[in-house]
Amino acid sequence: MIENSFAITGTFIVYLIAMMAIGYIAYKRTSNSSDYFLGGRSLGPWPAALSAGASDMSGWLLLGLPGYAYAAGIESLWLAGGLLLGTWLNWLICAKRLRTYSITADNSLTLPEFLARRFDDKSKLIQTISAFFILLFFLFYTSSGLVAGGKLFETVFGLDYSIAVIVGTVCVVSYTLFGGFLAVSWTDLVQGLLMSAALLIVPIAAMSGGVGDLTAALELKNPELMTLFNDVKGQPLSAIAIISLAAWGLGYFGQPHILARFKATRSNADITTARRIAVIWTALSMIGAVLVGLVGILYVDNQLAGELADGEKIFMLLVNSIFHPVVAGILLAAILAAIMSTADSQLLVSSSALAEDFYKQVFRPDAPTEEIVMVGRVAVIGLSIVALVLAMNPDSTVLGLVSYAWAGFGAAFGPVLLLSLYWKRMNRNGALVGIIVGALTVVIWKQITGGIFDIYEIVPGFILATLSVVIVSLTTGEPSEKIQKQFDQYEKNLVEFD
Repeated sequence: MIENSFAITGTFIVYLIAMMAIGYIAYKRTSNSSDYFLGGRSLGPWPAALSAGASDMSGWLLLGLPGYAYAAGIESLWLAGGLLLGTWLNWLICAKRLRTYSITADNSLTLPEFLARRFDDKSKLIQTISAFFILLFFLFYTSSGLVAGGKLFETVFGLDYSIAVIVGTVCVVSYTLFGGFLAVSWTDLVQGLLMSAALLIVPIAAMSGGVGDLTAALELKNPELMTLFNDVKGQPLSAIAIISLAAWGLGYFGQPHILARFKATRSNADITTARRIAVIWTALSMIGAVLVGLVGILYVDNQLAGELADGEKIFMLLVNSIFHPVVAGILLAAILAAIMSTADSQLLVSSSALAEDFYKQVFRPDAPTEEIVMVGRVAVIGLSIVALVLAMNPDSTVLGLVSYAWAGFGAAFGPVLLLSLYWKRMNRNGALVGIIVGALTVVIWKQITGGIFDIYEIVPGFILATLSVVIVSLTTGEPSEKIQKQFDQYEKNLVEFD
């Protein structure tokens, strides 16, 4: 438990009240399903960029990545670099096209709905299977955020882990339940700024407070901490290890909660500005997270005789040790911000999949928007309870849970979405098989170890899904005339919307 928690508790309470206030304001502006699930496509460049970044990074940015850098040194730059490149490419080659095509395809709100309308899928298989995989992988992703919340409240307030996870869950669900997409996006703007500021302030303060020359000190402790191509034991990193780390960047193209920000941006012109903001924010945040882990190596070595049972708590340890309790409370609130900014987005996308893509399509095609919004809110509660159960294992790691869900989304939807935005010849059968092959490859590959099976499962999943889309599309019938005309209109809109 962190000492002087009274001041920190006060800071947390003020922060939570502020987030609830934003949620209430958003609630007053939410009147239909388009508002609740996509914010009425009204996001400017700053909330679009920082909401995408904050919802992407989650608690792993302040816990998982610093913990990995603490254990592996600058080997972690392979992971950080892959994510930075993926962020840039996603905004560059996907954002404008997805926003434009989702409008062209009858103003599609959700990713499954877009894919179904893109290929005129009368069978509804694309929409329902996509929604199923979104629910499956988001349960693991949301659980990672709740694990991070449990570690935060356990460390700060000395709560039992199970109680800590429940407290964190209640915090997230409270404003997501009512405010919907606008509440999520506006709070993400605040939370994204807080996260990046905390990640830069903490290592700078630590280095100013006695750590000294970071590079020289780490070289003296263990030169392998400062090498990109060796692990901490001096063994060369294998090609499989390097590819697995860098391949995290592939995951961006299939993350529904990030793609939703592209669709919600108010104009294509704003996307160009948002891309620059997002890339700068991501770069600064990655640098800060890696520095926290590296500085933490020296701090723990000097102050705690090298003993830290859970490396994912290094950020919290540094904050408590260096800063006044009030400042520490603000910086620790950044972890809560990271957790909330992602878990709220995941719950919202999951609830939209359940309400729009299951309930409306299968059970109540004529349901009014008020009913869909209510189903979505009930889904937020139900899904959070399932994720809470999965998060109850105190031995779960944030990075481990995120890596599985990230790979699942990246392989299932990334190739299908990219090809759907660029390839006119792609058809419904190719899309359906691509989604299934990508998702199942990740699930199966994860269960096998040794040799080539040690590569991060997103790599084979992405490759096999891409091949499946191309082969099946070319060996089955061409898209209908209606779909081809829609694609032509989409390309025309790309020019007009710019």
